[in-house]
Amino acid sequence: MRIINHLINLKTTTTLDFIDITDKIKEKLKKAGIKRGVINIQSLHTTMAVLVQEAEPLLIMDLKKVLEKVAPRTMQYMHDNFEIRTVNMCDGECANGHAHCKAAFLPTSCHLNIVEGDLQLGMWQRVFAVELDRSRPRKIALQIIGE
Repeated sequence: MRIINHLINLKTTTTLDFIDITDKIKEKLKKAGIKRGVINIQSLHTTMAVLVQEAEPLLIMDLKKVLEKVAPRTMQYMHDNFEIRTVNMCDGECANGHAHCKAAFLPTSCHLNIVEGDLQLGMWQRVFAVELDRSRPRKIALQIIGE
């Protein structure tokens, strides 16, 4: 059995950017040479989710609408009150309470099977990195375990 780690570097473009990373994962999996096992796909960010979902444009639009209803950008969040917030602050801090609240309803990782050297996905399933905050560089960690 082998354990192989990879990082996928992304540059998101906007809030609620759904980035299909399936082919990038398959490329890393092929290079790893693992024929059977499992892969963990994990966001390294608190405001980026990892989803297995259908790559259908109207569905993606629906998902964006639902997520915006769950935690609207227009709502006031205590996390965004920089006059009283003192924890986990950095230079250029942005108001992103909406993104953290959306993230509470979504997974930061998924675990998939590897069968015959490929991801075991259903007919329409694809793996998405979902930006919940704003355009920025992001990282997705892969851990491939198998033989």
